[in-house]
Amino acid sequence: MADAREIKERLLPPKPFSAAFPAGGGPRLPLFQGMDFLGLKKRGQGLRSWIRVDAATGESQVIEVDKFTMMRRCDLPARDLRLLDPLFVYPSTILGREKAIVVNLEQIRCIITADEVLLLNSLDGYVLQYVVELQRRLREVLRSDGGGGGRGRDAGYEAMFGRGGEVGSGGGGGGASVDDLPFEFRALEVALEAACTFLDAQAAELEIEAYPLLDELTSKISTSNLERVRRLKSRLVALTRRVQKVRDEIEQLMDDDGDMAEMYLTEKKQKMEAAFYGDQSLIGYGSTGVGVSVSAPVSPVSSPPETRKLEKSISLARSRHESTKSSDSMTENIEELEMLLEAYFVVIDSTLNKLTSLKEYIDDTEDFINIQLDNVRNQLIQFELLLTTGTFVIAIFGVVAGIFGMNFPITFFDQPGAFQWISEYCSISDSRTQATDTPVKTLKIS
Repeated sequence: MADAREIKERLLPPKPFSAAFPAGGGPRLPLFQGMDFLGLKKRGQGLRSWIRVDAATGESQVIEVDKFTMMRRCDLPARDLRLLDPLFVYPSTILGREKAIVVNLEQIRCIITADEVLLLNSLDGYVLQYVVELQRRLREVLRSDGGGGGRGRDAGYEAMFGRGGEVGSGGGGGGASVDDLPFEFRALEVALEAACTFLDAQAAELEIEAYPLLDELTSKISTSNLERVRRLKSRLVALTRRVQKVRDEIEQLMDDDGDMAEMYLTEKKQKMEAAFYGDQSLIGYGSTGVGVSVSAPVSPVSSPPETRKLEKSISLARSRHESTKSSDSMTENIEELEMLLEAYFVVIDSTLNKLTSLKEYIDDTEDFINIQLDNVRNQLIQFELLLTTGTFVIAIFGVVAGIFGMNFPITFFDQPGAFQWISEYCSISDSRTQATDTPVKTLKIS
């Protein structure tokens, strides 16, 4: 029996690996060995240190938040947070979203909301200067407002019902001044100022290094000076590309009214609060029985026609008033933001003009050096042509001497003045040849 079983096992094909170890009855190997997908997944979800600056008090604190919490907190997609990741290199970008502004300007990478600013915690000096400068400006605003840090909660109610309780009174009116900029514009202004200052400082440093080096190169052309100029030009091209990107981003933002309107976060927050407080007030007004709630549906049986016409007229008038007011406010706010962006557009454009002038100076220096090299090359060609002509003249006299030194019997050689005649003829021929073969510049000066 045992021999029959052994013969059967040898003749039948071997069992597969899954049959040898049924479900739950044997060891399971991972599908991809040697790859830690769990670690790769958690790497982008770890906690990160952020610096938070509060809009109401101007105080800063360091918090640790993971990526998904930050996405829910600021209502941002993952691709926007990727712009702030220091592991990636992205060009300068300013994005306006529903509840936040994503700013990536050189070292300043932050998220601006209507209530706070969140920066990636960094030891960079410009990031710390940004926090200090923003805190200083916020404290100045709080001191000028008499410590009115608690007015944010009632801003929507006052915008809807006014300080005296009248609908649409606007809370006292008055045009907005430079000091009345909302919090997100102040934070954006400090970020633009920091980026423009940083780029302008680099441009000034490059100018200080470039002009003496170029002047030295024009006076002394050497390999070391040429190598220094090459490295300088590489830095100039990289810096010009960064400045150009910031300039294009500001210009694109100024040309799009929709993007600028999307960045007015305080106004959108006040509208939401005004709608909330308005609904609460109308519900409370209708529950007292003094009047009829406008938000409640009107019954065609219980309400007389005059009351329905009056309510319809009031509702239509109020909607037109709110629409006109919102349109005027949005236009005014867009103009405020446009003026703010235009001011820093002028600054960054001035920096770009400096770099453009420096690049033109480098190009002029290169042209001057090429002209000098062409001049030296032409002088060498002239000298070479002179040496060739002199060699040709000497060779002619050698030929004459060789002919007279031959042993051929020629009767002309027996005459007494034959050698003198031949020498004079060769001299006259060489003079005419040298006069007709004057050296000329054969290279084209570029």
